Amino acid sequence: MEDRRLAEAIGNWRARFLENGVSPSDYDRVTSSVTEWSGWLGAWSALAEVHESLGRDALAEGRSRSAGGHLSQAAVYYHFAKFFWTHDIQEMRRTHGRAVSCFMDALPHLDPPGRRIEIPLDNGRMVGVLRAPRSAGPHPVVILVPGLDSAKEELRPTEQLFLDRGLATFVVDGPGQGEAEYDLPIRPDWEVPGAAMIDALEGLPEVDATRTGVWGVSLGGYYAPRMATGEPRVRAVISLSGPFQFGTNWDDLPSLTRDAFRARSFSENDDEARAKALKLSLVGRAGNIVVPMLIVAGRKDRIIPPHDAELLAEGAGGPVELLMFEDGNHNCMNLTYRHRPKAADWMAARLFA
Repeated sequence: MEDRRLAEAIGNWRARFLENGVSPSDYDRVTSSVTEWSGWLGAWSALAEVHESLGRDALAEGRSRSAGGHLSQAAVYYHFAKFFWTHDIQEMRRTHGRAVSCFMDALPHLDPPGRRIEIPLDNGRMVGVLRAPRSAGPHPVVILVPGLDSAKEELRPTEQLFLDRGLATFVVDGPGQGEAEYDLPIRPDWEVPGAAMIDALEGLPEVDATRTGVWGVSLGGYYAPRMATGEPRVRAVISLSGPFQFGTNWDDLPSLTRDAFRARSFSENDDEARAKALKLSLVGRAGNIVVPMLIVAGRKDRIIPPHDAELLAEGAGGPVELLMFEDGNHNCMNLTYRHRPKAADWMAARLFA
């Protein structure tokens, strides 16, 4: 069991780690030293502590730019230490807290800087980070939605592409994600939390919330179009490797993925988790998406069947562009240079139009 989980993590996620901020040498150092899944969190946390220490030293010495870089990288390492650690919630939450602390301390020293925004929802709260270009605003804004096992700390490389094109970014932990995962379970009706997010953005001087786009990755690639099915303020959508109906391939999902969904949907067992997964569905709703949508997927995706992207494209009620890469893996992480800049250009063109 332990070795199988380790093999899944290493086999499925190498490209994702490297494209989202982990240095190749650090990745090789950890994965070559860990022999069982039980050692995963400790090994990544130890390396995160090195980057955190570099950041704290830079802060003390007044080297703010270096501090922002080191601390935000430490946050990513802590995140990847705990991202599938659902069998020990206490340890996962402790490590997660270190990721959040590093990221929050990094925000004032990023270029452009970021600020934390909390949004009440039900009996908890969602947490997002707003960053806006230094040029005069207000700016169109892109809401970036993580997936099942990702969080706001992981999305800086993608976020930067939108910022470079003059768009503000709001990277958010929604229900079942990041800081919100302990109080708010995964839910299918993302038009509800989506509306709360846009409500929070509407009063901010840096943002022109009448020009809001949504980008989502993996399970976030379901949340983003689902938001557009019931929230008319969304002007454009990008779905990257999102499911059309999550759970239809439940038995084929990696065990780490099933465990993460069970924990973050607050399910008692596998059957309850499967039933909840099937409720995350665009069946009968895709036609309500009337705004422009870009769909990106890969034929070699081992997590979400590529046919789901085709179903979304066929069912949408508005203009659609489908980028299907024959050799793309999950989230097309092995081909980011072929879709990330294009997606940022596509979103900028729609929101500035």
